[in-house]
Amino acid sequence: MKNTFENIDEYILLFPDIHGKLEELRKIIHAQNNEIEEYIGYQMPAFRYKSKPLVYFAGYRKHIGFYPGAEGIKHFENDFNIRKYKFSKGAVQFPVNEDLPLDLIQKIVLFRIKEIDQKKS
Repeated sequence: MKNTFENIDEYILLFPDIHGKLEELRKIIHAQNNEIEEYIGYQMPAFRYKSKPLVYFAGYRKHIGFYPGAEGIKHFENDFNIRKYKFSKGAVQFPVNEDLPLDLIQKIVLFRIKEIDQKKS
């Protein structure tokens, strides 16, 4: 059975155990630029900048999936390895039993913003 929701608030309510972490992640994403907009993409919280997909996240039992795209992952591979995060071509996993790496998330979002700005030029 698929959960359907219309906005990020409804999505976050599906995860009472990690509600605070998801809100914290949402807040740090928005703090990077006042032009960032929310939407639901691929049935998960999504953010766009200048009408382009920026990042997505999703809640799971043991981790929060963060999806900054292939270039976002590739650029920060060393950071993920140093911090021992599981990652793949398009996603990184932040364990729910650890604090979110807000400094790293901020860097990733700013990297993606810069990437979008450069493609628009």
